[in-house]
Amino acid sequence: MAYVENRTVHDADAHVMELPGTLVQYMEARYIDAFNEKASLISEKGVDGPALRAKHDDPSFRAEEERELLLRKGHLALGAFRSADRVKALDLLGFSSQLVFTTVALSNYGLDQGGDPALAVAAARAHNRMNADFCSVDARLLATAYIPLVDMAAAVDVAKEAITLGCKGLVIPSVAPPGHSPSHTALDPLWALAQEAGLPILTHVGGEEKMRRAYMNNGLPAVKDFHGGDENFTSLSFMSIPLSVWQTMAALIFDGVLDRFPRLKFAAIELGASWLPSWLRFMDSGFDAFRKGEERLQKLSARPSEIAARQFRVTPYPHEPSGWIIDNSHEDMLLFSSDFPHVEGGRNPLKRFGDALSGQSPRVLDKFYRDNFIDLMGQGLDRALHDRPSASL
Repeated sequence: MAYVENRTVHDADAHVMELPGTLVQYMEARYIDAFNEKASLISEKGVDGPALRAKHDDPSFRAEEERELLLRKGHLALGAFRSADRVKALDLLGFSSQLVFTTVALSNYGLDQGGDPALAVAAARAHNRMNADFCSVDARLLATAYIPLVDMAAAVDVAKEAITLGCKGLVIPSVAPPGHSPSHTALDPLWALAQEAGLPILTHVGGEEKMRRAYMNNGLPAVKDFHGGDENFTSLSFMSIPLSVWQTMAALIFDGVLDRFPRLKFAAIELGASWLPSWLRFMDSGFDAFRKGEERLQKLSARPSEIAARQFRVTPYPHEPSGWIIDNSHEDMLLFSSDFPHVEGGRNPLKRFGDALSGQSPRVLDKFYRDNFIDLMGQGLDRALHDRPSASL
């Protein structure tokens, strides 16, 4: 029996747990040495590829894969790094589709900010080939492609190649690249390409500006990371997660990008959603305060909150009050996500979201689990996948 029964559920956030060295197999040879040197700062400590492969080949381990489906996390999860196993995992989960992101490569290894745009572009191209290859085994697996904005001309070429590869969503960093805004008019060809292809523009946690390390120097013992290590994901660093996408999406709205491309959809994935009501109201406050003096605001087709409701979607964390967020924002804006197989998704996301959405109407629930995702993905989601044949809604 599948985890999801009698409902169409699209999963807006899932991951492949790429093993060390996987990305370079898809990279142009002339960039490999430079990439290995620059990307060495990205930790893969404790990840033993051969040992993990052997573990997943062990019959006794595999015998428990269905029972442990949502209990095993990271590289131990079914389908974490083997695409054939991900097909089985998706059958057991019962999701109608999964939007698939990478893990270690989520932020393009920080190369966009590193002063070598050519290497950033090469890493992004390798990322897109790798993820498209992983997802090619099943139409339900929707590959995302990373599009660095540091080289505005190259961004279009990277996106074109990604679309040709079969990628269904284009990921941009939520933090601005060095030297220009994500709303720069030179990026209009990228937005035009995505709109014409009917594919969404996505941001994901990992591509934001991190909290400055100075905040961690508080004279107290170091706080363990959410995952149990000594990295940087704690209750305090959690506070900075939505700040970059807050600014980036405001710039895209105020500078008219969403109006120039009214069929283009955007989404913030795994960046939380409790901030959404305040952000919508804060944008409208800025609009009211500065509209008389700013021609760009006078040209907007609607209030910023209305433009956002029309074209922007977000995924709440399972611990957030999703019902309250919908009540104070818009029922068209929230999406279900499992974060499979990351630990942040928890062991029973359907129950946690179900509890948070208790009291919402069937229409709102259908939007959260199905319709808002279909609207976001556009041509990136085959019409045959919109509804499960057995779903009773």
